[in-house]
Amino acid sequence: MNSILKYAMIALMFCIPQVFLAQDALEIIKKSDEKIRGIKSSYSEIKMTILRPDWSREIEMKGWSKGTEYSLIVVTAPSREKGTAFLKRENEIWNWQPTIDRVIKLPPSMMMQSWMGSDFKNDDLVRESSIVVDYTHKLLGSEIIEGMDCYKIELIPKEDAPVVWGRIISWIDKEEYIQLKTEFFDEDDYLVNTMIGKDIEEMGGKIIATTMEIIPEEEPENKTILHYNELQFDIPVEDRMFSVNYMKRIK
Repeated sequence: MNSILKYAMIALMFCIPQVFLAQDALEIIKKSDEKIRGIKSSYSEIKMTILRPDWSREIEMKGWSKGTEYSLIVVTAPSREKGTAFLKRENEIWNWQPTIDRVIKLPPSMMMQSWMGSDFKNDDLVRESSIVVDYTHKLLGSEIIEGMDCYKIELIPKEDAPVVWGRIISWIDKEEYIQLKTEFFDEDDYLVNTMIGKDIEEMGGKIIATTMEIIPEEEPENKTILHYNELQFDIPVEDRMFSVNYMKRIK
């Protein structure tokens, strides 16, 4: 009987750390996600710069979110694309294109397509998937990124989750829970994009990376830079904003 108890205690010693590691990884991802999204709502003004070897392009936009189920992004410049909007309502993604007076419902198959010619994917901007809900999380250890001590966490999609990535590895600093580096892998486990967080400043009452760079693995000479000009968190946002009709009217 003592032997059985002894082996049971040994087994428990091996199991408990794994449970805590999984829970710690989930809590770290939650804090990091809430850092940029806000717990209840957010408002942002963003400039996106697309860099290519022989040309560059800038797009300005503003966006609202409410929880994890609702978000709205509208392009404010350049003038030829002003008013173009993207709406997420729970599991539905809509795109309003004023130049052709047309609303398009985006199917899940379009989430991996380029967002407005950038290195970001549709899913990166409207976040059909949730890095908190749709993935399991494993703490791989710690690494130093840009002189900052970071958690290294692996995200594996849950079965039947509406995700576009086969695996994600994220480096999150231990003090402010800022995503300093994230690697995105496809279903065949090939590295597709690397996202780097830069220009850490206080904005909206939080310390965040105000600039994010996406670099495609197969075209390292390309780059897309997303810079936050303004961020506000947990502000009043009306539900009526997240409708197709409102999306068509907003400027």
